[in-house]
Amino acid sequence: MQDHTQTNRLELLAPARNLAYGIEAINHGADAVYMGGPAFGARSAAGNSLEDIEALARHAHRFGAQVFVAFNTLLHDHELEQARRLTHQIYEAGADALIVQDMGLLALDLPPIALHASTQTDNRTPEKVKFLQDVGFSQVVLARELSLEQIRAISAQTQVQLEFFIHGALCVSYSGQCNISHARTGRSANRGECAQLCRLPCSLQTPGGEVLVENSHLLSLKDMDQSANLEALIAAGIRSFKIEGRLKGVDYVKNVTAWYRQKLDAILERRPDLVAASAGRCSYGFTPDPKKSFNRGSTDYFLHGRKPDIDSPRSPKYLGEPLGRVSRVTRDCIEIDGKQVTLNNGDGLGFFKPGGELVGMRLNKVEGKQLLLSERMPGLKVGAEIFRNHDQAFSKLLEKPSADRRIRVDMHLSECDEGLRLALVDEQGISATVTFPCDKLPADNPARALQQARDQLGKLGNTLFEARQIELVFTSPLFIAASVLNGLRRDAIAALEAARLAAYRRPERRIPLRGATYPQHRLSYLGNVLNSAAEQFFRDHGVGRIAPAFEANKELGEVVLMTTKHCIRYSQHLCPKEVPGLKAEPLELKMGKDSFRLRFDCHRCEMQVMGSLKRG
Repeated sequence: MQDHTQTNRLELLAPARNLAYGIEAINHGADAVYMGGPAFGARSAAGNSLEDIEALARHAHRFGAQVFVAFNTLLHDHELEQARRLTHQIYEAGADALIVQDMGLLALDLPPIALHASTQTDNRTPEKVKFLQDVGFSQVVLARELSLEQIRAISAQTQVQLEFFIHGALCVSYSGQCNISHARTGRSANRGECAQLCRLPCSLQTPGGEVLVENSHLLSLKDMDQSANLEALIAAGIRSFKIEGRLKGVDYVKNVTAWYRQKLDAILERRPDLVAASAGRCSYGFTPDPKKSFNRGSTDYFLHGRKPDIDSPRSPKYLGEPLGRVSRVTRDCIEIDGKQVTLNNGDGLGFFKPGGELVGMRLNKVEGKQLLLSERMPGLKVGAEIFRNHDQAFSKLLEKPSADRRIRVDMHLSECDEGLRLALVDEQGISATVTFPCDKLPADNPARALQQARDQLGKLGNTLFEARQIELVFTSPLFIAASVLNGLRRDAIAALEAARLAAYRRPERRIPLRGATYPQHRLSYLGNVLNSAAEQFFRDHGVGRIAPAFEANKELGEVVLMTTKHCIRYSQHLCPKEVPGLKAEPLELKMGKDSFRLRFDCHRCEMQVMGSLKRG
């Protein structure tokens, strides 16, 4: 069963490409952020310095929010010592947890930092998650492909905190089980350098060369959107709700974080048994709408079982909002039938050319029904469907400061022997008290004096706080100079900020259990064992036969390069389970000059993309 000391805390986890994005994620309502460090993160283009990790942790901890550092690549032996030193530096910088893929790290002398198991460790079963819990992980990122039923089963048999992706891009392969990028380009997804071949156009054909589908993005998926399923995920046992996007822009981080903050806050309002994992309420200078940020369409994937239309075969790019169809085209402008939204100068539009290519264009000026374009667009004809992929007005709102996060505080002003005492208690029960020696003079106008005291104490504009309640307790109303009230307020707020930082405690490393046994007794190259420390780790936990990871370049013949829950047979209406009497023919994917054999495991409802390591 789950550990009930943690089961009532809901954590909204947002991505941070860099320090500035991380600060915005916190300001827009994240309970935690995850970012890359100086090295060994699964997004090699999103690394950050130790100084920036320290600055982000300092900002996050003011709200009781956390910073997780992605340390989730496979390591070569010669990198182990550098990795060990870096974990200590990241801990000293103030990070709250490391997100880990390589089990070799657990064999090293690590600092007492909490460990989170990356989704790259392929976390699909109760047995695997329980093992990770038993060897010292305090949080596990579950596979995106899981159903509610599978999540419930894992939750029922484990105590570790469960994390699940709720928004953003989907890898078509089970995470950590994709080797197609390394096989064809030498760039390993498990080393943070994925070439994203799954987003390229390809053709589906028979082994004899008969083309069934031509030039389509058959492995490209829509983006995850679990907006409608948050309470179902809570009921299933999820407590950390993760937004994908360490390579996305700051407008995406602001918009999507605010969207889910509002969704979770609405649940918290209805559910007194649940609490947010950090302090502060947010107000926004815009109306969050995830459809206005980069997306490939939306799907809740396999949460409620297999369903059609989870893929995005037309394009891996951002289509945007459908506006309607072109009704008129002139040299430099168009008109659209069905347009229901207000368009603005500078909006971005898109359409598919007759050959299927998605083309973007800029809207220069709106004159009634006429939309003047920045340039002529060959291939744009009457009847073409038009999308808006950039909302200039919305973007302008997000370029400005667009959120205000405040911690609610109760203020209690009273008399004391020396003069006046101001006590503050914030929404988490953290308190601070200051006194000010002064003479106590009766007020000539009691009502005005009390109102002035409330007004001055409530001026918290440049602080983290907002007054929830201001209580004045005097034997009789006093005259208090505005300068005295301002000084009391400033000193009390400074004392409360110091008390909050002193009260903050980073999560502790989970103590591993002795005798934990890995669920398998042998590991193929898909076990991702790339260094001697990882090999020793698995041997210590009962694994007898261990093949080196694919990145060791030892697999010379045809092997599984991808295992996917997405099935091209199903998406192309070629599934024998769905079409009675249909014979399951062998199929291949043609991607440029490369061909990949498709293998189907109908018992597990999975597809495998077969291929070999490219030589030379």
